[in-house]
Amino acid sequence: MAPIILDGRHLFKISNSGAYSAEQRAEDTNYVLKQTVKTVDVPVLVEIVDTNGLPVIKLNGRHLLTVTSEDTQPGRTVQQQARTWVGILQTAIKQAQEERSSAYLRYAFFLSVACMLLTIAFSWTLSRICYSWLRPALPREVSDSQIFLQKTGFELGVKFILTFIRAVAWLACLIYITNLFPQTRELSRGVSDVLIFSLSSPMVPLGNKSYSFIQIIFLIGLFISLLIFSKNAKRLLRSRVLGLTGMSRGAQETVAQIAHYLLIFISTLVLLQIWGLDLSSLTLFASVLGVGIGLGLQGIAKEFVSGLVIIFERPIQVGDFVEVAGRVGTVERISVRSTEIRTVDQISIFVPNSRFLESEVVNWSYPSPRSRLKIPVRVAYGSNLSIVQQALIDAASEHPDILSEPVPQVFCQGFGHSSLRFNLLVWISEPRKQFKIKSDLYFRIDTILRDRQIEVPLPQYDLNLRTRSLPVEPSPQFQDSLTQLSQDLALWLQHKAQETQNQTPNGIEKSDRPEQ
Repeated sequence: MAPIILDGRHLFKISNSGAYSAEQRAEDTNYVLKQTVKTVDVPVLVEIVDTNGLPVIKLNGRHLLTVTSEDTQPGRTVQQQARTWVGILQTAIKQAQEERSSAYLRYAFFLSVACMLLTIAFSWTLSRICYSWLRPALPREVSDSQIFLQKTGFELGVKFILTFIRAVAWLACLIYITNLFPQTRELSRGVSDVLIFSLSSPMVPLGNKSYSFIQIIFLIGLFISLLIFSKNAKRLLRSRVLGLTGMSRGAQETVAQIAHYLLIFISTLVLLQIWGLDLSSLTLFASVLGVGIGLGLQGIAKEFVSGLVIIFERPIQVGDFVEVAGRVGTVERISVRSTEIRTVDQISIFVPNSRFLESEVVNWSYPSPRSRLKIPVRVAYGSNLSIVQQALIDAASEHPDILSEPVPQVFCQGFGHSSLRFNLLVWISEPRKQFKIKSDLYFRIDTILRDRQIEVPLPQYDLNLRTRSLPVEPSPQFQDSLTQLSQDLALWLQHKAQETQNQTPNGIEKSDRPEQ
């Protein structure tokens, strides 16, 4: 069957009739209708004329369509079908003539401008809502680096969603505007039909089934929603459930991370099964992916395995104070690829997980955060060692961040070049404060040593000079050069002395003075 179309509107469909196909009949009928509605002010007469026992629909006396038994619907006669089509044609022709009038064209133009303004206002309002209302909704209980990363990912996601919604809004606006005008309605309907057919037709084969682009987009949207849900579930588990168990921060992060990955894995399998995707058909794809990971993605696979080892073995945990690759900071987040370390300068560094397993890592918090600091001190020879020892212990005992157990200790390291060397050993419970504690101790030690008349010496060195005759006699050429230089110097000094004698005390030469 082929449709009868007027200005992009499908009126009805006709079938084959004898030697004429449905497409040929529809093409002739559509051509006559287009020619007829071009005249706006001329009335159009649609009538039925019986010819050889069949109703013939004529348009202003011109043959339009012969209604046959193949065109009729069940329960109708050819005359009834012809009268039904005549009513549809009269309504469609009248509407087509009205839409070609100047009054309707002005009305359609104003509607088009209003639609474009509404689309612009919608895009602006949507941007304001997303950036003014949704951005402050980011959680504040995380670190500054995580807030920065979340803002970055949030802005990228919002920009992508805004671009997609704006594109859909402008596409809908364009389709609506082109539908207002009869000259462009047929093109608009054709583009819409092609677009809908392309998006809704199964074109992407997965396993034993084929899926349309709309279904694939819907599946991707479900997967993104699954990731967002699992992330929020991880945050809720860590803050509301694990926080009540009394577990350490590192243990809470480990349990939450494992639960997060398990939820994603299980939910993905369930989602694909519900979607009707046969997972057994993905065996070849999985094998190819495994080969790709083994050959082309060795670095990622290496970091992934290292991350799993760190998560399960737990040589470092979230909250530990570590030193790796010359950087000192607190572990903020452990993922399967890298670990985020927040330095004492409040800078986030992302260290590959393999570095924690292949190189030496100093973990100040493992297995206990208690650690010992060594404070080297030098005093001058002749100082009372008992007073020095008591002064260092007093300085350590006065600091509030130094533990009383184990007690501070002072060890004499020996005799230096110009001083006596001591080491003050103290214990602390917060390794991340070690730099401030050292600085406070040095300030306090300097004050106490000055009060107790104990000198901190400067480095001293002895320099011995010995004179000897030159082992090599100068050459004759060198002696001649020195002689010539001394003669030239004597002549120059003699010349300068003579010039000085010729000057009077007032700076006037004797030869220039007037004779008396």
